[in-house]
Amino acid sequence: MTLSPRDGADLVRFLNENEIGFKEKMTQTPTVSIVIVNWKTPELLAVLLDSIAREDSGHESFEILVVDNDSQDGSVEMLKSKYPHVKLTENSANVGFSVACNQVIPTAQGKYVLLLNPDTEVTKDAISRMATYLDENPDCGAVGPKVLNPDGTLQLACRRSFPSVSASFYRLTYLSHLFPKSKTFSEYNLTHADPDKLLEVDALSGSCMMVRKSVVDKIGLLDEDIFMFGEDIDWCWRIKEDGYRVVYLPDSVIYHVHGASSRLRPVGATINLHKGMHVFYKKHLAKKYWVPFNILVYAAIWSRAYLFILVNLIRGLFAPRRGLAASDSRRQEAPTMHLTKK
Repeated sequence: MTLSPRDGADLVRFLNENEIGFKEKMTQTPTVSIVIVNWKTPELLAVLLDSIAREDSGHESFEILVVDNDSQDGSVEMLKSKYPHVKLTENSANVGFSVACNQVIPTAQGKYVLLLNPDTEVTKDAISRMATYLDENPDCGAVGPKVLNPDGTLQLACRRSFPSVSASFYRLTYLSHLFPKSKTFSEYNLTHADPDKLLEVDALSGSCMMVRKSVVDKIGLLDEDIFMFGEDIDWCWRIKEDGYRVVYLPDSVIYHVHGASSRLRPVGATINLHKGMHVFYKKHLAKKYWVPFNILVYAAIWSRAYLFILVNLIRGLFAPRRGLAASDSRRQEAPTMHLTKK
């Protein structure tokens, strides 16, 4: 086959144009940097990464940054063999959620940073809808989705108020449970509000929370005094303090097993949960009250922690281990099973 000079010139032009397009595609800046901290949840992590891939099959719009906190359970090997596009950071110890996130957030290339737990599964366009909302609403600093349990019920932590003294009192006295539709008594979990309507809130759930990278650069990284639990509320406080809105977006939906890692260390998780409460109160609320009142609050926080530990230890003594193992297995499989049915 012989090419004419004109055909040869057209061919050269075609190859040059496609080479430029290929290079642009390879150097395209991702819209969203997804930060995932993993500790001993390889099966659920794989489910999550597969669900992300269904939304971004070409790995162009999302940058995925996984930090493994010394799982030693095959998680790292799985990531390297099955998900080579993931940017993996391997820690030699379990440094906690906040520290692990802070290791990679400064390197994030996306306009938006998405904190995403490894025991979640995203539904169709969930991530893109959050990014689009931030694109269209520059006054919004953070946005979070509707977070559902594997059975389809709402996880209340995905839209809430700050844990004020009054809100905490209503929860501790179970008034919020007795009167879930009362705007006063449901101050913390906002159970009076329609879960299917967009809502400006105080705080979102760190299981899935998208924040502008430019806002992170202004307010700072996650508070490393909080090992896990509470860093999301503290971040939202600082976002709102800087003048940005925090928004719950129900059109974006994810499923969350909740506690897939923390149940492996129930006592440690309980201590970390209440330490997060202590740090948040001391940092943001204690200055509003007298010292004697603050001492009472700290005493209440840690009394609650030790009571929870005692109750869980007693339950552990009497709970049939086979039943618990079966329950754990069902919880790990539930998100995939639920979405498969839809």
